[in-house]
Amino acid sequence: MKILVTGGAGFIGSHLVDRLVLDQMGEVCVLDNFSRGQMEHLTQSRNQIRIVHGDIRDRKLLGEVMSGVNLVYHLAAQSNVLGAVRDLDYSFESNVVGTYEVLRAAAAAGVKRLIFSSSREVYGEPASMPVPETAQLAPKNAYGVSKASGEMYCPLFAGAGLEAVVFRLANVYGPRDSERVIPLFIKQALSGEPLTIFGRSKLMDFLWIGNLIDVLCQASQGQCPDGPVNIGSGKSTSLVDLAKRISSLTGSRSTISIKDERLPEVGRFVADVTLARRLFHLQCPEDPIEHVTSLVEYVSSEMLVNPPQPSQR
Repeated sequence: MKILVTGGAGFIGSHLVDRLVLDQMGEVCVLDNFSRGQMEHLTQSRNQIRIVHGDIRDRKLLGEVMSGVNLVYHLAAQSNVLGAVRDLDYSFESNVVGTYEVLRAAAAAGVKRLIFSSSREVYGEPASMPVPETAQLAPKNAYGVSKASGEMYCPLFAGAGLEAVVFRLANVYGPRDSERVIPLFIKQALSGEPLTIFGRSKLMDFLWIGNLIDVLCQASQGQCPDGPVNIGSGKSTSLVDLAKRISSLTGSRSTISIKDERLPEVGRFVADVTLARRLFHLQCPEDPIEHVTSLVEYVSSEMLVNPPQPSQR
């Protein structure tokens, strides 16, 4: 089997690539523009895969890398909520146009199945929790809008024989991640800086990267679901509790600073993962953030190698 992973040098993509290689799932090709992805993320597998430095909006390049491919994992995206707000053009071009181009190229190449990573951001602020897949889509930021648009393009290519599996991901955490709440909290705690929370009542559904990768591999075969599927832990974690736990684990004397909510961000979310458990055998620990302990060790070792730069202010 030939497998293409767009965004394969990113946080989620690189962990998936490592698993695909470890399990000998087939020949793996990574397509990444390295705007956020890093070659270092592929150290474990780079000698056993093909790496193409390019953009998913490049129609000619997509046609070339898609030739003979059986399975596509489409993970490439502008994946930062505030980054998407700051650069609306890039989030649209990458997440909407790029997704269309990937779907178009996959259908033209006769790809059997494409797995698309959408987001819980498509729901916006939910009316009630846990949030089922049948809940109304009401994204409150550009990132959520772009992911909802990508989802809607997926069924258009079913007539060409392309099966599209759509996963709405909760807040995934693990090694190689950056610029999101858990790695930011850990770095702040280790540096003695305040752990900053935007909104006192913030609740998130955290999912360990290993649990997600299990599902992504399961989704490569078997029956294609009729619609999108939530992937999360199905449990809520208060950011205040998370900050206290990280402070304790690091032995930090950092304070916890609570500021006003940032308008583009969703304040509370917990996924209903009943469907994922039934279709893809999703298994999550009782404590969704139990892996924070090992992540503290990982981030600490990373900071020793690449110490934070002093502020230029």
